[in-house]
Amino acid sequence: MDIEQMQAELIEHFVKAAGNLDVTAGAPLLASLITEATSHPSLFAFSEILAVPSVAELERTAHSSSLVILRLFAYGTWSDYKSHGTCIPPLLPPQVRKLKQLTVLTLAETNKILPYGQLMRELDVSNVRELEDFLINECMYAGIVRGKLDQLRRCFEVQFAAGRDLKHDQLDNMIKTMSNWLSTSDGLLLSIQEKIKWADTMSEEHRKHRKDIEEKVEEIKKSFKQVDLDLRGHSEMLYAEPGGVMDYEEDRTRPKRRRQPLREQP
Repeated sequence: MDIEQMQAELIEHFVKAAGNLDVTAGAPLLASLITEATSHPSLFAFSEILAVPSVAELERTAHSSSLVILRLFAYGTWSDYKSHGTCIPPLLPPQVRKLKQLTVLTLAETNKILPYGQLMRELDVSNVRELEDFLINECMYAGIVRGKLDQLRRCFEVQFAAGRDLKHDQLDNMIKTMSNWLSTSDGLLLSIQEKIKWADTMSEEHRKHRKDIEEKVEEIKKSFKQVDLDLRGHSEMLYAEPGGVMDYEEDRTRPKRRRQPLREQP
């Protein structure tokens, strides 16, 4: 099963479970469900769980911190968690690992070359060996990123990173980006269609031109054949007529008689 299909099935499971709970009587169960979702090693998207009405209603209960944690996992980073201080309860070890994984995804959204120094600060990692182990074992093996560890340049070159949940203000930018892309694609498609039309026109003109040349060649061939036939017919007539060329030639080959000199009369 690929990561996208697994994500879809997990999201469906948690959304359905949250939808079956009433916030009035089931707030503790909803808080426990959020802890389970944010600790799951294969779940990295949470906005659909946030959209469940009963989950949103946790804001008015004693378990509102669970909603803060869920929002943090949907849109935040490890640095955001540290900035909350004691406002939210400590995270479990699986949650810590998950939030740091999500932090790597957030950094990869804006830059495909991630310096080790930046990663170590953002993830609270003390040495390069620990950082590289985390990137390999917890990120690349998990399938959420692909890339190359460049020890010489001390950076992580991102080749692929899974997408995170989008904030509401990011949707407007995405819609604008997609609109610009569609506009550019329409212009490119129109240009391609015009080039295809031009190519078809040139091909048709080339075909007509070639046909005209072939017809002219055939006419010239016919003219040559007719001239050849005319010449042959004329030649046969010359040889066949009495006193024609053959008679003339034969006459030229006959010995000439010498004229006798005139004798003077006595």
